[in-house]
Amino acid sequence: MEHLSQDSTTQALSKMHSGGRLVVPSHLREALHFNVGDQLLLRVEDGELRVISRMEAIRRAQQLIAQSIPASVSLVDELIADRRAEAAREDSEFHISRSGSLPE
Repeated sequence: MEHLSQDSTTQALSKMHSGGRLVVPSHLREALHFNVGDQLLLRVEDGELRVISRMEAIRRAQQLIAQSIPASVSLVDELIADRRAEAAREDSEFHISRSGSLPE
C-alpha cells in the first residue's frame, strides 16, 4: 500500500477487493482511532467516500445540538418535570374515572 501525504492530510492508496472490501491502512486507522469491531458510518459527499466511526458521528451530533441549548437549561430537569406532570395528569384522570366525579 502506498502512503501519500499532502500538507496535514494523511492519505493512502488502496485497492478495492472482491465483494467490495477495502483495506484501511493501519496508519489511517490509528489516526482515526478505528478499532476492530467499530461500527463505521460511510457517506458519499462531493463525489468522495467519507468514513467516520459511529461514536464520532454521535459526538458530532451531540455537539451540534448542545450549541442550540443555553448553558442555563437542563434538558434532564425539563424531562423529569414533564414526566412528573404527565404522571399527575394520568393519576387525576384515573381517579376521575374510578369515582365518576370531577376533582375538587
